[in-house]
Amino acid sequence: MPRRRIDQPSQPASGPRQRWPVVVVGAGPVGSCAALDLAQHGVRTLLLDQDDKLSEGSRAICFAKRTLEILDRLGVGQRCVDKGVVWNRGKVFLRDRLLYQFDLLPESGHRRPAFINLQQYYLEQFLIDRLLESDEVEVRWNHKVIGVAQQADHVLVTVETPQGRTQVEAGYLLACDGSRSPIRSLLGLEARGQVFRDRFLIADVKMQAEFPTERWFWFDPPFHPGQSVLLHRQADDVWRIDFQLGWDADPDAERRPERVIPRIQAMLGPERPFSLEWVSVYTFRCQRMDRFRHARVFFVGDSAHQVSPFGARGANSGIQDADNLVWKLELVLRGEAPDALLDSYDAERIPAADENILNSTRSTDFITPKSRVSRVFRDAALGLAEHYPFARGVVNSGRLSLPHTYAATALNTPDRDRFAARLVPGSPALDAPLQSAGGAVWLIDQLCGRFCAMYFAGGAPADDSLAARLLGLARLPVPVHALVICAAGRAAPWHAAGLPAFDDGKELFAQRYDATPDTLYLLRPDQHVAARWRHFEVRAVREALARVTGASIEATPA
Repeated sequence: MPRRRIDQPSQPASGPRQRWPVVVVGAGPVGSCAALDLAQHGVRTLLLDQDDKLSEGSRAICFAKRTLEILDRLGVGQRCVDKGVVWNRGKVFLRDRLLYQFDLLPESGHRRPAFINLQQYYLEQFLIDRLLESDEVEVRWNHKVIGVAQQADHVLVTVETPQGRTQVEAGYLLACDGSRSPIRSLLGLEARGQVFRDRFLIADVKMQAEFPTERWFWFDPPFHPGQSVLLHRQADDVWRIDFQLGWDADPDAERRPERVIPRIQAMLGPERPFSLEWVSVYTFRCQRMDRFRHARVFFVGDSAHQVSPFGARGANSGIQDADNLVWKLELVLRGEAPDALLDSYDAERIPAADENILNSTRSTDFITPKSRVSRVFRDAALGLAEHYPFARGVVNSGRLSLPHTYAATALNTPDRDRFAARLVPGSPALDAPLQSAGGAVWLIDQLCGRFCAMYFAGGAPADDSLAARLLGLARLPVPVHALVICAAGRAAPWHAAGLPAFDDGKELFAQRYDATPDTLYLLRPDQHVAARWRHFEVRAVREALARVTGASIEATPA
């Protein structure tokens, strides 16, 4: 698909220098998600991009369940699922043999699948459409940031535009400007890590094919011997094929059609017609900055950290960076939390980046062994995996993206009660089907980007005093939205008492949250668990809320 220009013209910069609470640089998926999330939190935001066109080629294509839940909250999740290709299953091949297959979402009762495949340019368009509907965000195309100067109470941003040079002031600046991050360079910062000595060819191929909608990965296939190949289906009958090339491959030569087409014909057979939509050659990199926060400048997504493509950890982790940061910025800008709360962005997202880098590095080492010993190990694991399930856990064709659990964050309130559920403080919430007076709903949709208290009433009758205490959480210094989940057929009296109430008809909420009557979970606006108790006490919620909004965090030097 050729690069498509954004329909809406750029808004020219004119008049006196403007002060914005937040300026976001980069209108890719990460920057657009950050700007849209800020707008939905009521934060006036300026989004700058040095281009005025959608991305070229598929680029990021695999969007994980957790990311889809974030996109649901931002209002584009359903468009993505409707346009994209839903998949949960994958297959691993050695030469021409199927070794095994796997299911990434084996249990039912989730609204979203494990993954969808969707070309990045579609996600960008859906996000831009939403941004242009908002009164809280202004988008300016063809605005290239050429200067960043930190001041005591703002960041001075110098911008080159088609109308000339201008400046804007940002209370906070979010650098979502990609792996080569001009803002990182302007501030004299760098990302450090490992560059892997291998190259891969990406080809977006348009064709009609009967292959199932699955992730297929080959080690040493007969059509590309000694190397690996990955196949994914995308929207519009476009297929993404990744060919391992080796370090000695010439990137310019390998991109030429006369080199690409024979590789694809060897894979598909000479009889299948196809056309090339986009071709690129990439090198694996796993690296990150030492810190993601630098005073009033925050690095988000690829500007802060990069991983190899296998595992779908790039765009997913970047969108989750934005999800982590935005609610904290809102609280600080509103004066409801100290500036020190923003330090928790580093404390939480650096371990998440390290987890992704570790998984990505291990995947890369397995896929592209660089020594005789590592290749012997790799080949032995593959040989065993065909017949012995225990060996399949060793095979690594790309550990696929999962959300990070902020287990060590200072924002958590440690458990004082015993829970069997895996949703420890810091975990992302799990979805579950519920029943409301208006019909079937999903739990995640009820959380709405704010602090939520999920109270499990079980089969207990509605209690006016308890209902009043739950409703009173909305009057805390930082409001908490309470909802009640009941055994089947018990929600109506709680709803009549003024509380959003739902039936856990399939008992999946009780199971996934290990909820017994009077259990309460406090969730952050990014839908991670802040605290949980077996018995509801307003005092405990108040203390946990003070902790999660930064009262117990000591500021670190900028």
